Amino acid sequence: MSVSTRPGTGADPAAADGRQYDASPYLPPRGGLPVLRRAAADCRGCPLFQDATQTVFGRGPAPARLMLVGEQPGDQEDRQGEPFVGPAGQLLRRALDEAGLGDEEPYVTNAVKHFKFTMAPRGKRRIHKAPSLREMTACRPWLAAELRLVDPEVLVVLGGTAGKALLGSSFRVGERRGVLLPMPALGGGEQDAGHGQLLATVHPSAVLRADDRESAFAGLVADLSVAATALE
Repeated sequence: MSVSTRPGTGADPAAADGRQYDASPYLPPRGGLPVLRRAAADCRGCPLFQDATQTVFGRGPAPARLMLVGEQPGDQEDRQGEPFVGPAGQLLRRALDEAGLGDEEPYVTNAVKHFKFTMAPRGKRRIHKAPSLREMTACRPWLAAELRLVDPEVLVVLGGTAGKALLGSSFRVGERRGVLLPMPALGGGEQDAGHGQLLATVHPSAVLRADDRESAFAGLVADLSVAATALE
């Protein structure tokens, strides 16, 4: 039985059932964020699309002075189709306000665009499962295209998965958090790097899981305050 591809994309049939692990065939050759968002809705570049409700693409203006990248959509994001609309997103907005970034209109996205989960042994609850390096790599072309179009002055990496997607598998949040770093070159060459800076911090969901939530939140605000200073 043949597998049809989406007209105009040149997508490999292998990608359509998740065997290729590469989103590149689904990226449009040109266009802004609206075109990119529409194309991402049909992405079959890895198997995660099979169980997720929908693609959850980034939200916000382009260009934007501030861009934030998380790990992947959660349960509420998967249902609503927007990034950071669940409890972690609410906490992030509060941290941005306290860090002096409340007036910014950031572009917000995730390293992986589909929700990866396992079902709870009892009931219907969907439990978050971290994406693999292979899945992050497959989704990387979308993130690279977003970063190119948004062209932020400061790119905030929220958590280890986003850091690995942008800076490589050896990235550790604890080693680099709160420090401004050069913008990575996602296209493989120095000419592909943005002009801005990158700042790593913890994911807001880690704050929600922390034993000392007040201290963890203060640390997130302190890191985001470095981004606020860079944007002054």
